Amino acid sequence: MSRPRRVAALLGLGLLLSRAAGAGHCPARLWPPPPRAMQSAAPGLKFLGQKEAQAIDQELFQEYGFSVDQLMELAGLSCATAVAKAYPASSFTSSQPAVLIVCGPGNNGGDGLVCARHLKMFGYQPTLYYPKRPNKPLFEGLTTQCKKMEIPFLTEFPSEAALIDEAYGLVVDAIFGFSFQGAVREPFGAILGTLEKVTIPVVSIDIPSGWDVEKGNPGGLQPDMLISLTAPKAAARHFQGRYHFLGGRFVPEALQKKYALNLPPYPETDSVLRLS
Repeated sequence: MSRPRRVAALLGLGLLLSRAAGAGHCPARLWPPPPRAMQSAAPGLKFLGQKEAQAIDQELFQEYGFSVDQLMELAGLSCATAVAKAYPASSFTSSQPAVLIVCGPGNNGGDGLVCARHLKMFGYQPTLYYPKRPNKPLFEGLTTQCKKMEIPFLTEFPSEAALIDEAYGLVVDAIFGFSFQGAVREPFGAILGTLEKVTIPVVSIDIPSGWDVEKGNPGGLQPDMLISLTAPKAAARHFQGRYHFLGGRFVPEALQKKYALNLPPYPETDSVLRLS
């Protein structure tokens, strides 16, 4: 049995994995490794607690007239752009730069769906795992858009980290955002347990899933890259991966001043900024 068919058989997802990893090709890997992280590019940048992050979101919605789907689109585009800057498609050793995106049931999962769509436009081969789908028009629409773009959805999550390592070159963690509290419920506990063991890079959107938004989680998932949206959350102080990006270039100046965010200037027309 050939290698791609062996992987598909183990996962029980033949056609989906063949689309994700590319039939007849070895799964994606990143080579050469990206350069080491730079010194912090934003001295004085504010790190937000959970209540303050929630208050900023409410003001964006209520006082400034932004809609949830509008900010989600900007956030997801920022995430895809940051991924493309840190892990260019050309750096994957396979001709099919396969990316697994794991989405949770809330807005962080929505960011992941948008990110998947833009990554497909950027030339990547995203595959989605979305086990808990809200029965809301916004998320149903985002799911439909991905399906119409022929982005496959896995019906089962790979049971072993080695299977993910073999089929993909990158994982995007879009499970929980800054509203997360308490214990991780299944199936996400088992999913995070598997992602903690993968050897390919993991990218977390806003905070690493399973982390306390303010205290972090030294024993949990340790991503290679963190994309902070709007402003970094307090947990980002505990991030030790190579890449920390700021994304979501949509915070009005008056709101930045009110919360003393001290956001650094974005370069030219970019929607993301590398912080470290």
